[in-house]
Amino acid sequence: MNNRRFARTAGWLALPCLVAAGLLAWYVTREPATPFEQAQAATPFEPAVVSRGEYVARLSDCVACHSLPGKAPFAGGLEMATPLGAIHATNITPDKQHGIGAYTLADFDRAVRHGVAPGGRRLYPAMPYPSYVKLSDDDIKALYAFFMQGVQPANQPNIPSDIPWPLNLRWPIALWNGVFAPTANYAAKPNQDALWNRGAYIVQGPGHCGSCHTPRGLAFNEKALDESGAPFLAGALLDGWYAPSLRQDPNTGLGRWDEAQIVQFLKTGRNAHAVVYGSMTEAFNNSTQFMQDDDLAAIARYLKSLPGDPQRDGTPWQYQAVTASQDAPGAHTYATRCASCHGLDGKGQPEWMPPLAGATSALAKESASAINITLNGSQRVVAAGVPDAYRMPAFREQLSDQEIAEVLSYVRGTWGNNGGAVDAKAVGKLRGHTDPASSSPIILHMR
Repeated sequence: MNNRRFARTAGWLALPCLVAAGLLAWYVTREPATPFEQAQAATPFEPAVVSRGEYVARLSDCVACHSLPGKAPFAGGLEMATPLGAIHATNITPDKQHGIGAYTLADFDRAVRHGVAPGGRRLYPAMPYPSYVKLSDDDIKALYAFFMQGVQPANQPNIPSDIPWPLNLRWPIALWNGVFAPTANYAAKPNQDALWNRGAYIVQGPGHCGSCHTPRGLAFNEKALDESGAPFLAGALLDGWYAPSLRQDPNTGLGRWDEAQIVQFLKTGRNAHAVVYGSMTEAFNNSTQFMQDDDLAAIARYLKSLPGDPQRDGTPWQYQAVTASQDAPGAHTYATRCASCHGLDGKGQPEWMPPLAGATSALAKESASAINITLNGSQRVVAAGVPDAYRMPAFREQLSDQEIAEVLSYVRGTWGNNGGAVDAKAVGKLRGHTDPASSSPIILHMR
């Protein structure tokens, strides 16, 4: 009797389990819907459509992950560290064996906007499809036309990821997507004008600014994907750099920048407040400087509309003349190593040598950017095809961890800066995990 009751109970329990397993299997293997399911096979595209796609590729900074110096454009290979292991960007040239040459428009749309490659293979969210999903249908079609017709095929095999089994199983990404990835294109806000909406579209969608500038949760998800969330673009630590707030925070964000200065920074790589460095250098070299002026103005308008957080940012920075003794730790190193460019007063020589007085890297609690650029120097900035004449040199061979910690503590505690002291152990950690900046940056010359 007990055995029959057990069998009956087990049978009733097995049924919902099988149903749940079937639903799970369907959910993780299904292909997202696409408006291009019935699109015709690729044919020669009009030059204007290919040109538009090239511009969308610039807006989207596709070259950042999918190209390496000295290699064919978009042939992949870039190594990206993740908490689970290293992955490598893939070949997205129209090569039919290793690239995307066999993709239909529907395949391309699923990969770009939903992170699903042909056959249902889930892409790691290092591919910013949670942002790219906001791309319009017209921009997706133009981008497809460019990659199929405006990019040369490259016979470059893809590099497998280093993520070990079972962590490399990709079906759980479907569950991650269900929780964290939106599924709708950008919808214009009727209470905002066209300029604001265009800026919001670029920042949230193709520009995927939140990928670097928005803090992430425990599941490596961006904590907010648009202005409805306070963490959106509020600053984040990523790959040894601190991407600062793009909100109206007066110390760690854009609170002291006006719209014209934002446009100038994105167009020329510099303004009175800062010069591009770190990960932003590549974004400038291959993306923002190529944006149309009205799009830059739209970005500036949108970013200036994002309120700061006074509680997080504290009292707005005010310049203070040096009152500390020049015998303070780090002061001598600053005077002999840094002052010739950045000035004994910390004001630099705008717009070529950026000020350190009031610099975000000297006001943010995160010291990674200050340490990283001091250790490794800055990458070459190439504006309008002309390489810059002034670069931050690498000091990893000239200064010890303690000396770097002292000089950065001096900078972060002088002229009204209040970022806080830097510990030599933090310098040593980044020294072991970073490399000197290359003087030969990736510069993509499109058609």
